[in-house]
Amino acid sequence: MARDTNKRSGRRERMAARKAAQSLSVPYTLRRIGLVSLIDDEAIAIIERNADRILDEIGMEFRGDPETLELFAKHGARVDGERVRFDPGWCRDKIKAAPQKFTQHARNPARSVQIGGNAQVYAPSFGSPFVHDMERGRRYATLEDFQNITRMHHQLGAVNHSGGVVVEPVDVPVGLRHLHMAHTHLTMNDKPFMGAVTAPERARDTIEMCRIAMGRDFVDQNCVLYSVVNTNAPLVMDETMLWALKEYAQAGQCTVVSPFVLGGAMSPVSVAATLAQVLAEVMASVALIQLIRPGAPAAFGTFFSPISLKTGAPTFGTPEGTQFQMCAKTLADRLGLPFHSVGGLTAAKVPDAQAGYESQAQLMGATMAGVNFIIHATGCLEGLLTTGYEKIVMDADRCSAMQRFTQGVDFSEAAQAMDAFFEVEPGGHFLGATHTQENFETAFWMGDMSDNGTFEQWNAEGALWQHDRASARVKQLLDDYHAPPMEAGTRDALDDFVARRTHEIEGETA
Repeated sequence: MARDTNKRSGRRERMAARKAAQSLSVPYTLRRIGLVSLIDDEAIAIIERNADRILDEIGMEFRGDPETLELFAKHGARVDGERVRFDPGWCRDKIKAAPQKFTQHARNPARSVQIGGNAQVYAPSFGSPFVHDMERGRRYATLEDFQNITRMHHQLGAVNHSGGVVVEPVDVPVGLRHLHMAHTHLTMNDKPFMGAVTAPERARDTIEMCRIAMGRDFVDQNCVLYSVVNTNAPLVMDETMLWALKEYAQAGQCTVVSPFVLGGAMSPVSVAATLAQVLAEVMASVALIQLIRPGAPAAFGTFFSPISLKTGAPTFGTPEGTQFQMCAKTLADRLGLPFHSVGGLTAAKVPDAQAGYESQAQLMGATMAGVNFIIHATGCLEGLLTTGYEKIVMDADRCSAMQRFTQGVDFSEAAQAMDAFFEVEPGGHFLGATHTQENFETAFWMGDMSDNGTFEQWNAEGALWQHDRASARVKQLLDDYHAPPMEAGTRDALDDFVARRTHEIEGETA
């Protein structure tokens, strides 16, 4: 019995050592392998020509803001009511002012990330109103859940970003949620995070909180927020998204234009047609960002999911979703914009085999396509209606594997290990070789969530399924959490700002 206890203790110590090493991982991945693209020069010409024709002959509507329409008209676009049409090449010319890559600065400089180039950033799921764990099941998310998930992501080395609306804290009034979410991201995690886009004043509040936490001059001169606005496909930018876009562009913060498209409902039922539509919507919107503030960071975003033509429900982990990403990345590169798209999506309701298959298929596709910012990389269940606690740590394990994969194969002299061949006689083994002893801790990727032991060992340790191990990992992360340091004066100023704005907003709605 003591022998079994010692084995389990040794295994726990080895796992702890690996987790400590992972927690110190680099803040983002610089990929050293090629991209997979499914679009050739002829297809590129077709899609770009179709997008130009859509913008020239049909146009795009920008609703609820005469100032935007005046700005377009001033610079030569053709404005008719809220419909704006663009000559071929007009949008591309304006987009040239946007940076091809930039840094999103974190409160902790060591956590800052590169957006664009050969960098890949893995970020949490976004927007779910429900959470799920194996003990309590599915339920509405609360601020406590939001804070717990932010604590977890702070410690997961394979997750490079704190995210945005990691869940909707439904116990907080809608008008106040952005304050508590930004406060949580700034105080419970020191990775970069995403700004609120649901109203212009909420965007302004988020920017101001960053100024408190990171310094007004620094925020005014650097990108510290990464915020996603969705077009209302097909070919509409509504008032809410438009005003958020303007706030972040004016402040020099990154705005991702990400058309939200359910193929077959919000675009035609083909990848080729959807590519042209999405390219048109992104070009018109990013051109607007550059009219507002030339040089403001922006990104080409996509959220494309085919719908089931039998039920009308979105589908995830499909071949078409991956095909779309592997074409759209090339289109983004030709515009000189970083590319933002989705990761581990699934329609599964619990962290089961379906969740694993679908999420891994989508995540692998995004990784191979070279998506620069992979959102929804951790936690998705039920087509983004739910974020799963166990699913977060299971997905983080897969993110870690993808990051190792994109590092490519090491062909250095040390990796060639010629000395080992001369040390080990034919018919021998390399377990005790000097090269093995010097490299065994880092030679092969080792995940936290997979059990690679024998059946007897697995059985002796409780015969735990992966979701059981993930549940234990969640509890460990929450027990081990320590908040990142923050000066007391800064924390007080953030607390005071939230209290003051809460009083003002409640007074406005009384």
